[in-house]
Amino acid sequence: MNMWKKLRGGFFIVLGYFLSPLCWWNDLLFNLPIAYSFGYLCSFLSPKLLFPCTIIGYWLSNIIGILMMQFGSGDIFQKEPKERNLKRELFNTLVSSTVYTLVIMLLIQFKVIDTPLSILNHS
Repeated sequence: MNMWKKLRGGFFIVLGYFLSPLCWWNDLLFNLPIAYSFGYLCSFLSPKLLFPCTIIGYWLSNIIGILMMQFGSGDIFQKEPKERNLKRELFNTLVSSTVYTLVIMLLIQFKVIDTPLSILNHS
């Protein structure tokens, strides 16, 4: 049983990493297709929902990735079973993801880091 729990945890960590913002190359292969699919499904309700729901889908795919890594690491690294507080973990993940997004936006706004488009425009 312990071996299966560690395998499950490893699977969640790897899949969560691919969905999370920690993986720099994941957007093209994972997050954008998931986000666009989410936006496309929402556009059946109203065509105006395609773009906003694509953004929401992108954000959700990153949050789900972080949550999967948290759950997977709990399976691997916790010695004894501990009851999880899903609300607290979700709240912490939402706060940390929002802070991460705001920090990146500020770094771009104050020209500390460049976006790929600004690099192309300077060439």
